[in-house]
Amino acid sequence: MLEVGLFLVGFVLLVKGADWLVEGASSIAKRFDVSSLVIGLTIVAFGTSAPEFFVTLIAQLKGSSNIALGNVLGSNIANILLILGAAAIVTPIRLQRSTVWKEIPFALLAACVLLVMLSRETLDGIATQTIYRSDGLILLGFFLIFLSYSYEAARTSSAEAELPELPVTTASLAVLGGIIGLALGGQWVVDGALFVARWLHIDQTFIGVTIVAVGTSLPELATSLAATAKNRTNIAVGNVVGSNIFNVFYVLGVTAVVRPYHITSAVTIDVWMGVIASLLLLFLLFLGPHHLLNRSKGIFFLLLYAAYLGATYWLKQ
Repeated sequence: MLEVGLFLVGFVLLVKGADWLVEGASSIAKRFDVSSLVIGLTIVAFGTSAPEFFVTLIAQLKGSSNIALGNVLGSNIANILLILGAAAIVTPIRLQRSTVWKEIPFALLAACVLLVMLSRETLDGIATQTIYRSDGLILLGFFLIFLSYSYEAARTSSAEAELPELPVTTASLAVLGGIIGLALGGQWVVDGALFVARWLHIDQTFIGVTIVAVGTSLPELATSLAATAKNRTNIAVGNVVGSNIFNVFYVLGVTAVVRPYHITSAVTIDVWMGVIASLLLLFLLFLGPHHLLNRSKGIFFLLLYAAYLGATYWLKQ
């Protein structure tokens, strides 16, 4: 059962590797007088999606597109239903106007764009479940638009991010350790997921959207719960919504350019669930007190997530 052990260790390496990479790279950037704004929009933002990126990339290179796409879709669904649901139970979350009217619709757009790309058979009569390199370039184009918006939004904000500053040697070792940790962790998680799928005779997509997706979302879960407990609810929501946008436009965009996705119809329910989760998040913010995710909505999200897992397991057997 060595594979299962490495599978679990892989998740730890993914989480710690992302932390080391962000701390080391941020410190080096600060020493070169790079502004906290730019560091936050690039290194820190990319770092929080590093586990998803490395797992998805390695799965793609191994030809396991169902695990790769399942990881992204499952992470986005878990971010909304599991993480925001749990955070809302800890403390009701009131969202800023810009989050409701700009960031969440952008995350919904990401889910809808992916749905369109995987609906060629319905829309064009082309019997294929493929995300081509051209699709990846389109996703990266949307990502550049989002980066431009994020830069303008952050530039007009008075808040400065608190970023670590380590000695150069320590920072360099942290970057190196982070990259190695992410690479090894991603390799072990993908290999472990393939082993578990074969061992239990479970569809690879199910493993991708459940165990792998939740594991790679651990940094978002920890950050959101910690921020909510400290009543910094905007950080909790921004972390989740930003991660969902990054996962589709950046992670899928880059990995599709590296190698096109050839997937089975097993992902259909997950693609639709990603759209439904994003729509529900937007709709519920206008049901009852405006722009508020209270405990009852959080409980609803968690119950819906449990129902989704049950339906996914049943449909993919």
